[in-house]
Amino acid sequence: MPIVNKVQLITYADSLGGDLRSLGAMLRTGLRGLFPGGVHILPPFPSSADRGFAPTTYFEIEKRFGTWEDLRAISEICPILVDVMVNHISRRSEYFEDFAKRGRRSPNADLFITIDKVWPDGIVPPGDIAKIFLRKPDNPFSDIRIEETGEIERVWTSFGKKDWSEQIDLDARSPATRRLLRGILEHLAGNGVSAVRLDAVGYVTKKAGTSCFFVEPEIYEFMDWIKGEADALGLALLPEVHAHFSYQRKLAGRGYWVYDFVLPGLILHALTSGSGEKLAAYLRDCPRKQVTTLDCHDGIPIQPDLDDVLDVGEARALVDACVDRGANINRIISAHSKAQDFDAHQINITYYEALGRDDDAYIASRAIQFFSPGVPQVYYVGLLAGLNDFEGVEAVGDGRAINRRNYTSEETMRELERPVVRRLMELIRFRNSHPAFEGQFWAECDGSHSLVLSWKAGADDFCVLRVDLADGKASIEHSGPGGARIRFVP
Repeated sequence: MPIVNKVQLITYADSLGGDLRSLGAMLRTGLRGLFPGGVHILPPFPSSADRGFAPTTYFEIEKRFGTWEDLRAISEICPILVDVMVNHISRRSEYFEDFAKRGRRSPNADLFITIDKVWPDGIVPPGDIAKIFLRKPDNPFSDIRIEETGEIERVWTSFGKKDWSEQIDLDARSPATRRLLRGILEHLAGNGVSAVRLDAVGYVTKKAGTSCFFVEPEIYEFMDWIKGEADALGLALLPEVHAHFSYQRKLAGRGYWVYDFVLPGLILHALTSGSGEKLAAYLRDCPRKQVTTLDCHDGIPIQPDLDDVLDVGEARALVDACVDRGANINRIISAHSKAQDFDAHQINITYYEALGRDDDAYIASRAIQFFSPGVPQVYYVGLLAGLNDFEGVEAVGDGRAINRRNYTSEETMRELERPVVRRLMELIRFRNSHPAFEGQFWAECDGSHSLVLSWKAGADDFCVLRVDLADGKASIEHSGPGGARIRFVP
């Protein structure tokens, strides 16, 4: 099923009421008709860490979230997108536990990347480690003592702490891994899933002497293979690559959907600095076949996503403004990815707080997102204009929890009555219904403070967004029935 040009919701299975059944009920009541574009349900599978992103299996639904029947029921309301962590699986999965027990005698051994698969002599040159794009300290490896033999196997683990990784990398070249991924896609397609986000797909290419991130042309061989599998099942694919924006353009140039991870920070920059020139220039040239976000379960991207879009001084000013409003920062680990002693990978903060709880500025940010080329996604905390959850950060010890608060059904219904949320819902309905968004796009900056985004389809359908970046106020003029010109302030 193709991705449709309507607004999507992003949420955890338990974040709007406690489970999938409550989420379905919310989509039928308080959120009725709001997300015909679909709902991205963050991993609802059994998992050992990272709030679902270390799955032990994809063939079960986590019991406290519900059942496959609950997931299929949601698919009758709107399309469903879920994540497949193509780069890794939990160390507590049956696959890795059997490898940890029997080593290379295990039928699952070829799922994983032992060092000799990349460096045949088993020795990793220090110069090669220095080139790798790291997401954990020192190196991307973990030593595993095989239970039956006592031997030490060093396996690839891109993510985790220095001495511990809950997520074990999969060997994307292995026939065993490809059989597993094919079976996962088949199972998801048979249970109501319409689209799959390929989480951490940039890390699947491991090659000696490279960054081991998005290695070309190997990454395209994997992407072409998995797209073929998905196409045969009627699944849309959305690769997730947090990197310099040029990587998104490479994928877009090959016909893939991509994420616009530049937009969140660039909109914040425009609204906090009062200048829209860089935003307008970027929007004129960005991919059209893309999904846009302002916030999600991770932080607001800064490096390397915004490199060469904002200079270091502008990026630092943006980070500092967010820290003043309660943000915490995920840092860059790889030394070669830092710039001028600046190492902000992502800002952890709710988007509403990042804009100083200013209702007008927040609605303006969403209007800019909805008028930007691409299919908009709205994160559940952003939908409810949520505040920073400092207690959540303290409880779980993860800075990202600041933007991961769970709401009961009663809390959700109450939040939906707040004026800023009602304004956002009105804007979502407008974005879903106006035909001009199927047409051509223009972006202008009339002086540094005035941003104008326009869409036109056919002879009569148009809509124009004007944002005064100095005061954060937005207005929309659009075509209506019988050739009427309608103006409203969202």
